[in-house]
Amino acid sequence: MSTALVIDVFGWLGAAALLAAYGLVSSGRLQGRSLAFQVLNVVGSGALMANSGYYHAWPSAALNAVWMAVGLLALARQTRG
Repeated sequence: MSTALVIDVFGWLGAAALLAAYGLVSSGRLQGRSLAFQVLNVVGSGALMANSGYYHAWPSAALNAVWMAVGLLALARQTRG
């Protein structure tokens, strides 16, 4: 399997994770502070960051890096209590 194909799959899975997180919170099925929401955001933004970086889409890569950092901070706060 080629690297580009793997990166493309990562990008699509990342987009699906972020859309799922947004849709589930918007529909009331998840809470914005839930572990599942934060994990979907961290995984999704990390995958999109990798995809964007591979294709040299630096504004998108930067946005997703910040999005992932916000999610990681939220997860860290949740695990501390």
